[in-house]
Amino acid sequence: MTGLSREVLAELVAELGPRWQARQDARLADRPRRRAVGAAARCRLVFVDRLLATLVHLRHGVTHDVLACWFGVSRSTITRAIGEVRPLLAERGCTIEGGVPLRTLVDMIAHLGASRTQDLPSPARSGQARSGRRRRAW
Repeated sequence: MTGLSREVLAELVAELGPRWQARQDARLADRPRRRAVGAAARCRLVFVDRLLATLVHLRHGVTHDVLACWFGVSRSTITRAIGEVRPLLAERGCTIEGGVPLRTLVDMIAHLGASRTQDLPSPARSGQARSGRRRRAW
């Protein structure tokens, strides 16, 4: 799905992860605290998932709604994640080759089935630390 090998993804995570965390810490330190430490909601989309969502979005043009469904978060979370990671990729000079346009979840599932490659684990089964609570389906 990303067009990158696991080794390249690991390098990106190792290089960009600390820079992303430093930006998050600086953003939080720039304003006065309104809640006690640890009182805020838990992050449901870890950095690796944020990076994967951004890469899939840039390569295949997958909509934020489809990515939100795939990762089990809200559309606004995906939008925020892409907005945070995309500048990091640009600063690094990453270029993403275009892939097969995938506009719907059905398109994505069909593409994964047709390619029969497992280069990207399903976020729902990736073992990443996520909140145990499920979002309500409105």
